[in-house]
Amino acid sequence: MQKTLFLFRDDLRLEDNPGYFAACEKGKVLPVYILDDLAPKVYAKGAASMLWLHHSLLDLKKSLENHLHIDKGDPEEILISLIEKEKIDAVYMSASFAPWYRSFDGKIEKILKKKGTEFSLFNSSYLRHPEEVVKDCGKPFSVFSPFKRKSYKFSVRKPFPKPKEPHWIKSKGSLQVDDLALLPTRPWGKTVASHWEFGEKAAHKKLNVFLKRGLHGYKKGRDFPALEHTSRLSPHLAFGEISPFQIWHAVEKADAPEKDVEHFLSEITWREFSYYLLYHYPPLPEKNFQKKFDRFPWQTHTKLLSAWEKGETGYPIIDAGMRQLWQTGYLHNRLRMTVGSFLVKNLLIHWHKGRDWFWDTLVDADIANNSAGWQWIAGSGADAAPYFRIFSPKSQVERFDPEGEYIRHFLPELKDLPQKYLAEPWQAPEDVLRKAGVCLGKNYPEPIIDIQESRKKALAAFQSIGKTT
Repeated sequence: MQKTLFLFRDDLRLEDNPGYFAACEKGKVLPVYILDDLAPKVYAKGAASMLWLHHSLLDLKKSLENHLHIDKGDPEEILISLIEKEKIDAVYMSASFAPWYRSFDGKIEKILKKKGTEFSLFNSSYLRHPEEVVKDCGKPFSVFSPFKRKSYKFSVRKPFPKPKEPHWIKSKGSLQVDDLALLPTRPWGKTVASHWEFGEKAAHKKLNVFLKRGLHGYKKGRDFPALEHTSRLSPHLAFGEISPFQIWHAVEKADAPEKDVEHFLSEITWREFSYYLLYHYPPLPEKNFQKKFDRFPWQTHTKLLSAWEKGETGYPIIDAGMRQLWQTGYLHNRLRMTVGSFLVKNLLIHWHKGRDWFWDTLVDADIANNSAGWQWIAGSGADAAPYFRIFSPKSQVERFDPEGEYIRHFLPELKDLPQKYLAEPWQAPEDVLRKAGVCLGKNYPEPIIDIQESRKKALAAFQSIGKTT
C-alpha cells in the first residue's frame, strides 16, 4: 500500500478535502499539521487566529482518532525527517495562494522529486483556479463584475465525501496541541471563545442555521448588524473547517428567494476575487494596487489610533463596532466598512494600521480578504470604493441601526439615551444626558474629531495625489 503524508494547512476538515481523500484511497496515510514559520513576521497568525486554531486542531485531532501528527518549525526539515523515518512514498497537500506558501510549494516539489517522492497539490479551498478565469486576451481581471460573469461560466464541482475506514500511519514524536502555545495568556481569549463553537461539525451546524434562519431575506437583512442575516461562516472558511464547494451547493439547494441566494453566492465569489487578486498581485498585503496612493499624505496619530482600536472615538456606531470586534473576535461586514472608512478617511491613518489591528483581533483574519478589504475601503485597491465615498457615522445609524439595538448592545452606557441622539450624543441637551446617565468625557467620550472638518481634509488630501502616473 502506498504510504502518503497529507499535510493539513488551512483545510482543517475531513469532508470535501480532495487531497486527504486521495491519500486515503491510495493506501496508508499520515495526517500532519505543522505550525510553520513561513509567513513574514507581520503575517504570523494573530492572537484571535491562534485561539481559533487551537480549538480547531483539537477538533481535527479528535476526528482523526488522535492520529494527527503535530509539529512546529521549519516545514521542509520536518517533512523530510518524517518522509525518511516513516518511509513515505508521496506527499499531498492543499494549494494555498498566500505568497509564502506558493514559494514553499515550488521549493518542496523540486526537493521531493529529487528524492523520488511523489508530490501533489489539490484545490480544496477555491472554487476556481485564478489562471482559469482571465480576460479573452489572457490578462487577469481587476474589476469584480466581469470576473464574476466569467467565473460563473465554470461549473462548481460536487464535494468529496469523507473517506471510509482510512488506514492511518502511527507516528512517534508528535507534539500535543497545547505544546504549540496558541492560547492567549490574557483573559480576553476566554471572552472571545465563549461566542463560538469550533471545528468541522460546528461549521456545518452554523451553515444549517443560516439556511433556515438567515438566507431568507439575506440581500436586505445582511446590512443590519442587529439582525441575524449574516452566515458568520467566515472563520470556518478561513480555517477550512468547511469548503466553499459545500456552502455553494447547500445554498443553491436551499428553499429561499432567488435574489437572496444569488446575493449570497456573489459574496462567496467576492471571497474568490480577493484570492484572485492576491494570486495575480502578490504584493497586495503591502502595496497599493493603485500606485497614485503611494503619494497619499497619511498622518500619524497615535492617540487617535488608540481611541479607534479601543472603541472610544465618541461616535457610537464606530465604538460599537470596535467593541464587538474586541469582545467577540468578529465584526459585521457593514461595520467593517464603516470603521475602516472612519480610520483612513476621517482620521487619515494608513490602511496598514487597520490591516494590522484586524489581523490580530479577527478570528476570521485572512490574508487575501483582509488585504483586499482594506484596500477597497481606502480606495487604493482593485475595483475599490471611490475615495470620496466617505461613510457618515450618523447616516449609518439612521439607515442600518434605526432602533439602536446594535449600539445599545455593545455600548450599554448609552442604553437609556433616546434614539434621536444615539448617533450623536453630544447633540443631546444636558437634562437628556443626565436622565440617561450619560456624562460625556467621563463614562462616554467626547468626539475625537469634527466629522465635517475631517471630511474636508480627506477630500483635499485625495485631490493632492492627482491622477495615476
